Amino acid sequence: MSTVTIPPVLTTPRDDAIQLYRAFKGFGCDTAAVINILAHRDATQRALIQQEYRTMYSAELNKRLSSELSGNVKRAVLLWMHDPVARDATIVRQALSGDIIDLKAATEVICSRTPSQILQFKQAYFAMFGVYLEHDIEYQASGDHKKLLLAYATTPRYEGLEVDRVMVEKDAKALFKAGEKRLGTDEKTFIHIFSERSRAHLAAVDSAYYDIYGNALKKAVKKETSGHFEYALLTILQCAHNPGKYFAKVLHKAMKGLGTDDTTLIRIVVTRAEIDMQYIKAEYQRKHGKFLNDAVNSETSGHYRAFLLSLLGPTR
Repeated sequence: MSTVTIPPVLTTPRDDAIQLYRAFKGFGCDTAAVINILAHRDATQRALIQQEYRTMYSAELNKRLSSELSGNVKRAVLLWMHDPVARDATIVRQALSGDIIDLKAATEVICSRTPSQILQFKQAYFAMFGVYLEHDIEYQASGDHKKLLLAYATTPRYEGLEVDRVMVEKDAKALFKAGEKRLGTDEKTFIHIFSERSRAHLAAVDSAYYDIYGNALKKAVKKETSGHFEYALLTILQCAHNPGKYFAKVLHKAMKGLGTDDTTLIRIVVTRAEIDMQYIKAEYQRKHGKFLNDAVNSETSGHYRAFLLSLLGPTR
């Protein structure tokens, strides 16, 4: 469920465009006014505002935002201006072709999305950047990590809840044979099962694995694999069980210890606000005994804090 709060009485996209233009005029930018508008509009409304701004002022709203804002609030707002599909495509493209290659971020997005979401953002990826996602994965990733990402991004998977119990037990035994039972690891089997099975099936395999061998599949993955390949497998497995719990864990890690991983914080809050942030907030509170809003409030400041908190919605 989304946490974005839309005003009950909404101004028109034209009025919003006018107010944004006024916020940019004069000395400095009225960033609070920009946040008050854009953080409380859904993807469709934001697209209409951009269209009105272009029509009225013969300029691109995103370019003006880029010149008027700075720092983390600029990064967060510009990412927010995309719809969810284009946003995923943008994050992965930047992660695979930017000045700093971020395979972890690309892996997180690809391996945490459903097959239908992957198909949509792959189409947007090519439309926006003129290159296939698979090409960038092939160029930047390597080894078993690359094989898994390519398989996961191209294999159609069932998205329903029904599972074949016979196949579940067969897969659990195959994973044990490919990992803990032998010396060395049969990575091909892990890639095959993790890339071709539905989320419901993988969750059932995890349960069956524990029932048969008394050990969690997650622990087996950690023991048998490493690096980005391990991270990809764990992301797939954890999202098969509970995406909200997975993202709550990522957020906690981003804000834990000395300093904050703002890149990750922005990516998760902005990408999940319109999708399932209510569930993530609930999982965060259940696991850590504090509200996600309070954690973000203590780890950020200024307009950046105001924007993220606006996307997170009310504390309760």
